[in-house]
Amino acid sequence: MKNRYIFPILVILSLLGFVPGANSQDMNYSQYFSTPMYYNPAFTGINTGVRARFLYRSQWPTLPVPYKSYFFSADLGDRNLPGSGGIGIMINQDTPDVGLINNFGAALTVGVRIPITEFMVSQIGIKAGIMQRRISWDDLVFADNLDPRYGNIYQTSFMPSDASKRVVPDFGAGGVLQFINPNGNLSGNLGFAVDHLFQPDVSFLSTGASVYPRKYVGQIDLIYTAGPGGSSSSSMSRSLDDPLKIMFGGIFQNQASLNSLQVGLNMLKYNIYLGAWYKTTMTGVVNTSAALVAGYKYSFYPDMSIKFMYSYDLQISGALQGTGGAHEISLVLEFDKLQLFGGGGGGSGSFPGTGGRMGGGPMECPTFY
Repeated sequence: MKNRYIFPILVILSLLGFVPGANSQDMNYSQYFSTPMYYNPAFTGINTGVRARFLYRSQWPTLPVPYKSYFFSADLGDRNLPGSGGIGIMINQDTPDVGLINNFGAALTVGVRIPITEFMVSQIGIKAGIMQRRISWDDLVFADNLDPRYGNIYQTSFMPSDASKRVVPDFGAGGVLQFINPNGNLSGNLGFAVDHLFQPDVSFLSTGASVYPRKYVGQIDLIYTAGPGGSSSSSMSRSLDDPLKIMFGGIFQNQASLNSLQVGLNMLKYNIYLGAWYKTTMTGVVNTSAALVAGYKYSFYPDMSIKFMYSYDLQISGALQGTGGAHEISLVLEFDKLQLFGGGGGGSGSFPGTGGRMGGGPMECPTFY
């Protein structure tokens, strides 16, 4: 009877680092355009001003223990900074493995801007932070806990490690090429990043190793603007006059033995976002889903706004059908003109709503990011 528990125990042991080559993987957000620094630190300060981003994801909600994650980032793009890029901070937390393990990460990011032409610029970004993993030993069930008839009634002979928390340094790097055509109606981003550069060991036990694998990310986005925008100071007038914006995009990820791809589009008109994205895993058991996106943007001033977006992952095929898909909610605060360093338009510490865009130029106009 106890043979049926061998597979669950092997899974648990692999998570703890007993089995050589056991790996973990990062959370994958459907709204990658709402969490650009999470995938590539080169997006730090890609546009001038301050942006604060909050995102919550509940994955597989019909399961007894849904997989929840939280993400926060804030970055400042100021062309008076050394390197003329930006600085930022990221905090993320998730609870994989049916709540047995809690992951927490915090990092500082730096972006360095390298102008190429008036209509093309590149940025290089670096992430330096920590990764913390906690385990709940009391929630684990081993084979010798179990009675064939009465279930979990025995005391296990397994002696857990004194360590229930592991903290390791974590680093990442990336680059972004940003461009816009002379007419200003077509712009885009092309990026590549590597996370967990030094593959930290996150095993809880000294008798094994659990190397966190590197994650490789490639991403491309094109934003087409249909017609010139309005210049009215009224929020309602601006929403009526603003042109239709369409973002075509895709992101490819590779981590350990898992490849995943997401492609689709978002549209923005009358301050309303609508989008549809196709997501698929490309290795092992293939799972496909469609992410449907809706949101709204409210502008307090021409250079100060708040964006709310909701997305739902609808499972199309694969072994994850019936798990309830996934819900994502994001909130983005944008202060396009706020700067903390002196010089440039607006002066030190200028606040949104007081004048033109700091820095100027066609490359400073914010896109869907």
